[in-house]
Order: sequence, then structure tokens, then C-alpha cells
Amino acid sequence: MNKTEDLLCPRFEKGTQILGKRWTVLIVNQLLNGPQRFCQIESAFPISGRILSERLKDLEQIGIIKREVFAETPVRIEYSLTEKGSALAPAVREIQKWSQEWIENSSEEE
Repeated sequence: MNKTEDLLCPRFEKGTQILGKRWTVLIVNQLLNGPQRFCQIESAFPISGRILSERLKDLEQIGIIKREVFAETPVRIEYSLTEKGSALAPAVREIQKWSQEWIENSSEEE
């Protein structure tokens, strides 16, 4: 193996660990539509508020999303993709295309 291959394998593994967490890719996909509040994201899928909060914190910590607090009454908090998060758009779109072509619309496959 050369130096480039040594660096790519652990990075690829880390990337798949990040994106492989349940709901993560769906949250990123939802935020590709633009900044959203917690309740907007939560209503997009059957996810508990606790799990969504965990995922948003994880994604913020690794720099995929940004949490912005607006000093209004009541306080408004919006989540959006960072440049790092937006760079996932082509991958997410390819997963969507692949899913449309190859995954049957059935709950039996879950």
C-alpha cells in the first residue's frame, strides 16, 4: 500500500460510521432543502425528539451542521448544513437515485 491508500481506508471507515448512524443521512437530506427548525425536522420522519437531538448534536460536533440561535421572543433556533455538510449533496442524491431504482417500496425490507 502507498501512503494515500493508508490514509483513505481509515477516513472511509470513519465516514461510513458517521453516515451509517440511523437517521443521519435523512437529516442531512432534509437540511439540503435549507435551514430548518427542530420541529420541522422532527415532523419530517418518525423520529423521537431525544434521538433527533442526539443526532443534531453529533452532526454539529463534527461540523456537518450549524446550529444558529436567534435572539427573538420566543428564541428561534435553526439548523443548516455547513460547507462540509453541503458537500454530501451529490452522495445523498446518488443514494436516492439508487434507492428509487433498486429498493422495493415495502416495509418488509426494514
